[in-house]
Amino acid sequence: MKITRISVFHKDLELEHPYWLSGGRLRFSTLDATFVRIDTDAGLAGWGEGTPWGHTYVPAHGPGIRAGIETMARFVIGLDPRRVLEIERAMDLALPGHLYAKAPIDMACWDIAGQAADLPIADLMGGASRRPAPIASSVGAKTVDETREVLDRYRSRGYVVHSVKIGGDPERDIARIRDVEAHRPPGERILYDVNRAWTRQQAIRVMKATEDLGVMFEQPGETLDDIAAIRQLHAAPVSIDESLVTLQDAARIARDGLAEVFGIKLNRVGGLTRAARMRDIALAHGIDMFVMATGGTVLADAEALHLAATIPDHNLLGVWACQDMLTADIAPGRGPRNADGHLHLPEAPGLGLHPDDDAIGPPVAVYEM
Repeated sequence: MKITRISVFHKDLELEHPYWLSGGRLRFSTLDATFVRIDTDAGLAGWGEGTPWGHTYVPAHGPGIRAGIETMARFVIGLDPRRVLEIERAMDLALPGHLYAKAPIDMACWDIAGQAADLPIADLMGGASRRPAPIASSVGAKTVDETREVLDRYRSRGYVVHSVKIGGDPERDIARIRDVEAHRPPGERILYDVNRAWTRQQAIRVMKATEDLGVMFEQPGETLDDIAAIRQLHAAPVSIDESLVTLQDAARIARDGLAEVFGIKLNRVGGLTRAARMRDIALAHGIDMFVMATGGTVLADAEALHLAATIPDHNLLGVWACQDMLTADIAPGRGPRNADGHLHLPEAPGLGLHPDDDAIGPPVAVYEM
């Protein structure tokens, strides 16, 4: 089997509500999405998606995905998409770094490999749990009242896991955390996501002031060095996502005991092939996981769910899905959907879905043999 064509599509995805994070320093209302279709000489086609969370959040650029694919396409065409390691090496040779541009190609190749084997991707990767995965909301509000309103909106949809965005103002952060914890229903899991918005002294102030609550924080510093510097000064569990980009990052976090949780964002780390290695490092060191698409549609959510299904149930804390935050649906009625706050693994081969042609429009670029 050989790759014969790579088609690239672009679509702007409008958010249902404007989104704030890092104490309001980052605001988004539209996501720049890239979809990739890979065709083969065997008649199979696979789909991938790359949707960064805006252009200012982390080093990931929507137009850069399309430029990266243009650079890599001639190195990938003619290869067997089922040989994902060969595809990975070809992309690395063509374009060092730029993992976010490689993730959609990796995703589409896994989709083809699953279809060729007549297995869901999760089963092809070695075995999959059928236990529904709890969806983590993303609460990007700023004030106590706004936070309550957004949490109530997600609770009405069945969500029991929440990522509450904080950062930028320690006193406001403390007030919001205490209010959320005071109104938390039994059985809910809440992660307080700083998104790198604290300085070291701000992190210590908030984490010490809320120590009695036993809450968990995500990315409480800009870098791994910042997180390491305050590690011995607080007792809170830590999750790391934005500083978890490469396998070397994962190895350092595990070796130095910097976090109890990995937040694996598939587009950021380069796709399923690389994410699976991080999963194994986490499991080898007793580190739990959240699995997330960086942003995007049900297509990206399905990819995240397939990886999540290869993680033992007791090590998986949640799966973040963006689909409920969008006004558009590229695959109506297909793929994993919110069912009482959980996603159910598709049983169809590969990803288990594909987008509608009318929903994504004509390709903006086509590369062929």
